[in-house]
This record gives sequence, structure tokens and C-alpha cells, in this order.
Amino acid sequence: MDSVTQAALGATVAAVVAGKKCTPKVLLAGATLGTLPDLDVFIGYGDPVSDMVKHRGFSHSLLVLLPFASILAWGWQRYMATRLTFPRLWLLVTACLLTHPVLDGFTSYGTQLFWPLDVSVAISSIFIIDPLYTVPLLVMLSASLLWREKMARLCGIGLTISTLYLVWSVVALNLVESRIAADVKDTPLENKPIFIAPTPFNTVLWRVVVLDGDTYWEGLTSLLDDNTAIDFISKERGQWPLADKPDHLVMLEKFTRQFVKYRQIDNTLTATDLRLGMVDYLPFRFVFAKLGADQQWQALVPEQLDAARVRPKHLPALWLRLLGNQDINADLCHVKECTETINTHS
Repeated sequence: MDSVTQAALGATVAAVVAGKKCTPKVLLAGATLGTLPDLDVFIGYGDPVSDMVKHRGFSHSLLVLLPFASILAWGWQRYMATRLTFPRLWLLVTACLLTHPVLDGFTSYGTQLFWPLDVSVAISSIFIIDPLYTVPLLVMLSASLLWREKMARLCGIGLTISTLYLVWSVVALNLVESRIAADVKDTPLENKPIFIAPTPFNTVLWRVVVLDGDTYWEGLTSLLDDNTAIDFISKERGQWPLADKPDHLVMLEKFTRQFVKYRQIDNTLTATDLRLGMVDYLPFRFVFAKLGADQQWQALVPEQLDAARVRPKHLPALWLRLLGNQDINADLCHVKECTETINTHS
């Protein structure tokens, strides 16, 4: 999740654990602890693919953060004034640190909660920025600064509302999964790899991507749709044209669970993460090889391409689609660039 959300979550959790001993300084400490795991963004791993894949790695591991929390709690009690007992202080630091990666695990990106074990958690039930999760935390934090005698209670209310919304996101994901399973049954898309994620800033409109060899199918479904049939649009996925794959490409394929699009752009070979973003706004595109003067492909240290800018005309269409207007699927999915459409109920 974004830094504002993680800071708000950390401050709120700190207030709840501190209880009646909560102060503005405790809120500030909680906000700092809540953003601490994301400091790994300042670590460079040598290339943009490695930076992407290894983000949310060791700094988000529960196996690392648990002992680290104990060290921080010991240092806090020893060198800084506090009214909290050590067990309460340890619980505060641990809760602030651990809720950060746990929340990240609900997004689509992938979080290595058990690093160094090669396990990535990506529930994909909430977008990386969702105001309906963040606003209750911010509102109650603001209120707690006005009514300081009720800090813990107010922050507890905010945390409860946000947690219930997170639970709802998982329920919504399960509803969409059930809808899609029924929708593709007895169709060419049955038993194909499927990726599902909420569209930006909500848990009502969901994006669906289905891999089908050299093709991938993309569709949108809203929980407000009267007609649950999904109009999937076919797009070219391509294949890696060379006999050998660079190690970084193998790394990207594993990270994305093979949800990668391959394309030749001029004299370069590129690969794009199909999970993050939507339709033509896919920000993680990388160049892996370049055509040399001898007309032979040469592997490169991966380079990230600039992401396409969002076209303002698509924002109202996205909102209408969220509300259940299924007449605008073609506009949102750029149907003029697609090769085929399929209605799984036809």
C-alpha cells in the first residue's frame, strides 16, 4: 500500500496498543514504524527488474521483523523515556512493523512474508491505493488529536472500520472468483490461468486476465452488473523469440506467475507485467534485448520503459463501468487494437 496508508495504519495500531497511555508522540512513533519496511526502496539491486522483484523482500519478512522489533523495543526502553512497560512496548513495535507487510500481502504486487523462503503472498483483493481503507484511519487519527483523552478509542474505531473493509475486499474477491468460474465453464477459457485484481481505488469493479498461449483475454466485471457475463477481449501476448531466456526475464516470469506479454518494439525485445495496471496502462515494461549491427539479438541489462499516461477521457468511462454500465467495455479496453472478442455466455 501507499506510504500515507502505512503511516496512518502504524499510528492507529500504536494508539490502540498504547491505550490510555497514548500521546501524540506515540502516534508519531507508530507512523514512523509503519513506514519503516518500505525503506528498502532506497536499496538498488543493479537493474529495474531486480529492484521490482526484490522489493518487499527481507524488509517485509515476518521472520526478520519479529527479532528486529525486539531489538527496537529494547533500545527504545533503554535510551528513550516511555511510560509503557516493556511487554506493552514490544507489542506496540511488533504490531506496527508486522501490520505493514501483512496489509501489503492483500495487494497484487506480491510480498515475501517468509523471506528467505521463496514464498510470495499476493491475495490481490485491494488496490495499492484505496481511499475507503485509508480515510477512516486518517479521520479518526485527526479526531484523536482533538480529543486526546479518547485517542485509543477513536483510533480503535478507525482501525475496526478499515479492517472490516479489508475483510469485505476478500469477500468481494471470492464473489468475483465464483462469477468468473461459472462464466468460463464449458468455454475455451476454462482451466486457463486467471488473474483477478480490483481496478484503481475501489473493490467493486474488477479486472480479469486469462492466459491462452500466445493470446491473453482481458475483461471487466462489476459487482453492480445486472448481466454477469464478461465480454473478454483478446490481445496478442506473444512469445519470447530467442532460444535462450535472460536470467532477469526468468526472474520476471516467476515473479508474475507467467503473466507476461512479449513484444518487439523497433529493434528491441520487451516484456511487460500484465498484472499491475490495466488495459494499455501497464507500467512495468522492460527491454531485455537489442538488435545489434550484425542483426543478432544481444541481451542487455534490463531497462524500464516509460509508462503510458492515463487518458483523461477514460476516467469517466471507468466510473460508469463501475456502476454497471456494460456498454462502454470496448472504449475502456481499446477494442480497435484487439483481434477478437468473446462472450462466455454466447
